[in-house]
Amino acid sequence: MAQFLWKVLPLLTVLVSILVFFHLQDSYRAQLYPLIKLPGDKCSLLPHSHFWISSKRIVTPQGIISGSVEINEGKIISVIEGHGKQGKSKQVIDYGDAVVMPGLIDVHVHLDEPGRTEWEGFDTGTRAAAAGGVTTVVEMPLNSYPTTVSKEALKLKLEAAEDKIYVDVGFWGGLVPENALNTSILEGLLSAGVLGVKSFMCPSGINDFPMTTIDHIKEGLSVLAKYRRPLLVHSEIQQDSKNHLELNDNMDPCAYMTYLNTRPPSWEQAAIKELVGVTKDTRTGGPLEGAHVHIVHLSDSSASLDLIKEAKSRGDSISVETCPHYLAFSAEEIPDRDTRFKCSPPIRDAFNKEKLWEAVLEGHIDLLSSDHSPTVPELKLLEEGDFLRAWGGISSLQFDLPVTWSHGKKYGLTLEQLSLLWSKKPATFAGLKSKGTIAIGNHADIVVWQPEVEFDLNDDYPVFLKHP
Repeated sequence: MAQFLWKVLPLLTVLVSILVFFHLQDSYRAQLYPLIKLPGDKCSLLPHSHFWISSKRIVTPQGIISGSVEINEGKIISVIEGHGKQGKSKQVIDYGDAVVMPGLIDVHVHLDEPGRTEWEGFDTGTRAAAAGGVTTVVEMPLNSYPTTVSKEALKLKLEAAEDKIYVDVGFWGGLVPENALNTSILEGLLSAGVLGVKSFMCPSGINDFPMTTIDHIKEGLSVLAKYRRPLLVHSEIQQDSKNHLELNDNMDPCAYMTYLNTRPPSWEQAAIKELVGVTKDTRTGGPLEGAHVHIVHLSDSSASLDLIKEAKSRGDSISVETCPHYLAFSAEEIPDRDTRFKCSPPIRDAFNKEKLWEAVLEGHIDLLSSDHSPTVPELKLLEEGDFLRAWGGISSLQFDLPVTWSHGKKYGLTLEQLSLLWSKKPATFAGLKSKGTIAIGNHADIVVWQPEVEFDLNDDYPVFLKHP
């Protein structure tokens, strides 16, 4: 087995078990998003349809309680503080002081099926999600083939996912010039059930997912406003600057710093500056009221974040995410030639990482996601170690929870904040009304884990990702 990416830094938590994965009822699915019904033997790791979970640490919207959660047919029907109050029920599973909290919702996942199952696929990707405490993923419109930019492509993706998923799966569509300029295609995609759409303001690396200009984005937002669904944006604009390297004898393509200098923070800043010029129209009473702009995988903690904070203060409908790899690693630590760390925007320096953590803990960054983006080793150029030619993307879906907690607790991250960033806020953002919290009526998507237990991520550790 190849050395695993997260082996570089120690992890300080272990997942004990995943309890319940509940599929959406057909009526709810039709209203919100197309979700493949899980086969019966995949819906739960527990043999009972009606049971209680007991723990001294249950993360609820009201705080951490010692008590029990009653589950019937995959839904939470009561949450009780205190013990011994389950009546005559014999089906009580006591987890002691293990943490019981909502399953993670990862809204930024590339599973690459159909078309590129050698990269990942629904089977391995959702197994990895389940193993890591992620009970819902929302899958990106690329890098599958075809990309999900029409209702016909979405139908192919739904068919590809049938009988292969181990957690709930929703889908984003794609905003590209073709459907931005022919809004009937975009409306067909939204009517078919995608939760929103994603666009790139720079080349995506995939030929059939071309970049959008700010004019395309405006056209897309006018449609999204009617459906009240978000636009997710890869926010980088290529800048003609000295930082955009022209290789010469003094610049080593195998040095991480060479790659870092090719995508400076000014790329993110330029894109976000254009976006916040549009988001003013998303305010209450504005021409784009009902639309929402979401900045994906923010890397720059300086001017880019300041622009977003200013737009929020004006009442613009805008949000932002960052990813565990930006919070766990810094450019100074990345070995030359180790192209497993290549992603875009790039992992920046240690000071930037500290400022990102500040923004997360102060609530300026709304939620976390993995941007799980695997590929085959040949495209990562692991042997050559060439950062400039290697595929950009980090394979990390199985380790959202341990990586975030391992590093976050050093900055004072609490269990309540962890659940807010990985469950409640992603559910709200994606429109998953019955997910994200342990509350009566919600789906019983629950993870049980021990924050204090350590494990070594070595070659013997069970990893379900196709290319860790």
